[in-house]
Amino acid sequence: MIEQQRSYRDVPKRVIGLLILALGLQIIMHYQLPKPHTEIQALTPPPKQALLRLVSLGDRVVSAKILMLWLQAYDNQAGQFIPYQKLNYTALEQWLEQILQLDPKSQYPLLAASHLYSTVKEPDKQRKMLEFVYQQFFIDPQRRWPWLAHATVLAKHQLKDLPLALKYAQAIAAHANSSMPRWAQEMQIFILEEMGELERARLVIGGMLKSGQLTDPNEIKFLNDKLLALENKSAKGKIHQAN
Repeated sequence: MIEQQRSYRDVPKRVIGLLILALGLQIIMHYQLPKPHTEIQALTPPPKQALLRLVSLGDRVVSAKILMLWLQAYDNQAGQFIPYQKLNYTALEQWLEQILQLDPKSQYPLLAASHLYSTVKEPDKQRKMLEFVYQQFFIDPQRRWPWLAHATVLAKHQLKDLPLALKYAQAIAAHANSSMPRWAQEMQIFILEEMGELERARLVIGGMLKSGQLTDPNEIKFLNDKLLALENKSAKGKIHQAN
């Protein structure tokens, strides 16, 4: 025997009215109740290394990865994304430094500092991250020069701070090694030129040509052409001043 479904017209009007009333009350209560409040936890200094060693069974690399994963997930709390500019950058620097102390070969902390946390629109926080990259560069120049090279670009183009960019570029050139491309060592030349320090730029090029370290004919030709261009530019400047 097939049971026939009842039409909604058979439902008593009183029941329909109660359902509509209940739905209306639920909507009203939804808008009257305060919205859920999620408290954002401030970034605190990193945990002690002794505690991390205990958690990771003494493996420093594992400890570093735990810290980095936690730090990466920090900007998403309870479904809310926290802008980088709201982070405590003093604590952030402590986290990144401790991660590097635990795993000096890790590149990600410096990548994060130079490519992520330095993208904020607050110059003071940008400078803090770039200076962190600069200080960490000296610990292992052979591995860490790419991050300082990027910091040089940010200082020049975003902060518009040519002296700061020159400081970073000169540090790279002073710690040049065989694995470092020539363009990274030559950044200081173009910064000096943009600063109007043509004579200093010429001295840098002259020193590179006389060092005997250059073997690529194209590179030697490029620097000779650049040297000639700077000499012509300097001569034109002197003529202009004389007039």
